[in-house]
Amino acid sequence: MGMTSAITRRPTREARARPTNITLDAALVAEAKALGVNISLASAQGLEAAVKRARREQWLAKNADALESSNRWIEANGLPLAGHRAF
Repeated sequence: MGMTSAITRRPTREARARPTNITLDAALVAEAKALGVNISLASAQGLEAAVKRARREQWLAKNADALESSNRWIEANGLPLAGHRAF
């Protein structure tokens, strides 16, 4: 039975981990091991960062027209409620 989070009652990231085969540069793996780097953790962190970037890029691409329209409106009309700013 895997560990569960008290809040979500879903398995934690560690419990949901699954073995995966990946190919890495042999010299880099050797250096990481020599330095005591946890290769699985470092790989997971790198993959998580890459997924976050890809989600952001996808969201920006999907919403580019709306963002451009909003920016054009602000350029033409200024920020709403700008006259009420205290700074």
